[in-house]
Amino acid sequence: MSEEKIETKKQFFIDGAISPTLISGMLAKHSKKTGIGAHDIFLGQVRADIINGHAVKAIEYSAYTEMADNELARIREEIIGTFNLTCAHILHSIGMVNTGEICLLVLVSSVHRKAVFDACLEMVERIKKEVPIFGKEVFEDGTHVWKENVD
Repeated sequence: MSEEKIETKKQFFIDGAISPTLISGMLAKHSKKTGIGAHDIFLGQVRADIINGHAVKAIEYSAYTEMADNELARIREEIIGTFNLTCAHILHSIGMVNTGEICLLVLVSSVHRKAVFDACLEMVERIKKEVPIFGKEVFEDGTHVWKENVD
């Protein structure tokens, strides 16, 4: 891949949680694309973890957005090409997301199901490993720790 900047036309970030209404709206728009035979969707949800005796009440996400946009666009385009996808969408929260709310959406579509299963998994793994998005886990008592990405 060349070092040139990939032009990003997609919006990858949303302020706050990703709503169920937004998710269902995205899916509804795909019903008009009748050449698609399969979709796979990953929804990342903020867990109410207990860390060192402290209950997580939210995660506050931040990112170096220019770099993150470029990385997300690069990953998206590579995976579309590798798996011959019809389309792919990535949406990640910025700002505060409470436990139980959705913070990451990956939606991939293709003619066949195997491609979407493999592509969705690879896209989520690469986002977690390669994109400069940071999460501060905020506890019920107001203290916080920086989130570490694990499988």
